[in-house]
Amino acid sequence: METSPVTCRTLEEFYHIDGHTFEKQYKETLSGFRNWEQLEHADEWILFPENIGPHLAIDESSLSNGELYTFVTNRDRHTHEESLVAAVAGTKSEDVIQVLKQINEKAREAVEEVTLDLSDSMRRIVTIAFPKAKRVIDRFHIQKLACDAVQEIRVAHRWDALQQSNEEMEECKQAGKSYMPYRFPNGDTRPELLVRSRYLLFKSAEKWTEKQKERAEILFKEYPDIQMAYGLSHSLRMIFAKNTIKDAARLSMARWYNKVDESRIKSFNVIAATFYEHYDDILNFYNNRASNAAAESFNAKIKLFRANLHGVVDKKFFLFRMAKIYGYPH
Repeated sequence: METSPVTCRTLEEFYHIDGHTFEKQYKETLSGFRNWEQLEHADEWILFPENIGPHLAIDESSLSNGELYTFVTNRDRHTHEESLVAAVAGTKSEDVIQVLKQINEKAREAVEEVTLDLSDSMRRIVTIAFPKAKRVIDRFHIQKLACDAVQEIRVAHRWDALQQSNEEMEECKQAGKSYMPYRFPNGDTRPELLVRSRYLLFKSAEKWTEKQKERAEILFKEYPDIQMAYGLSHSLRMIFAKNTIKDAARLSMARWYNKVDESRIKSFNVIAATFYEHYDDILNFYNNRASNAAAESFNAKIKLFRANLHGVVDKKFFLFRMAKIYGYPH
């Protein structure tokens, strides 16, 4: 059976279509983007009231060039289809609240729990948009503050050690001597000790390797303030790790505050003051041991999606594709 030249030419064109042309055809014709009911306002906000549920998460994420969007997701959907409730340009509480108030008041009042970070803006959004929901500040944000405080002290000592090393080298140079830095029993110089201790300070002592145990022993002997800060960070981690009740956690937290006060470590005093302002929201973690992991997972998927597309050129189309995956049923 003979095939007409027209059919051959059509097949040849089909199989040799370039990626750019196909992408354009998909966007303009195949995807349904131009007929999307939220197209007109998509770069400002998109909303899926039907995806709301009793357990929500709210967080911010960057789409491109540091431009932030606030995302509200349904935690029970585990970042799968119909998990996206809203995406709003910016983090200004008034703008996000205005969009969320388009959801039926009865549905918003049925929200029982919302996880969030320490942002005052996020707290205000939750308070007004979901007035009957318990706010739960994510424990990992709290633990990160403590870890950052430990690292801040380590880095300050590292700069001092580098300065001391430079001065010693200069003295040797002036005296015409060869510079031989002091080395600890594990072979580290002082700057090396402080650099190489970074990762062990993030871990529990029982998870240290033999080399890390040796390094930690030297570090804590040389820098008692790092040891004290590490102890405070670790004890805070243990408060959240224990499967305990809210009242017991409250007592443990009060004891931790006393330790911070006795330590006189400035950065931890700042953390303690921050915790005091968010005390009830932090302790709400013990109601259901809820975290903002769903929001963090959603953010990670956005970043991966963005990386695969080599950046966001058309925000509306990017949000459309994201909505197709996470906003609508498949």
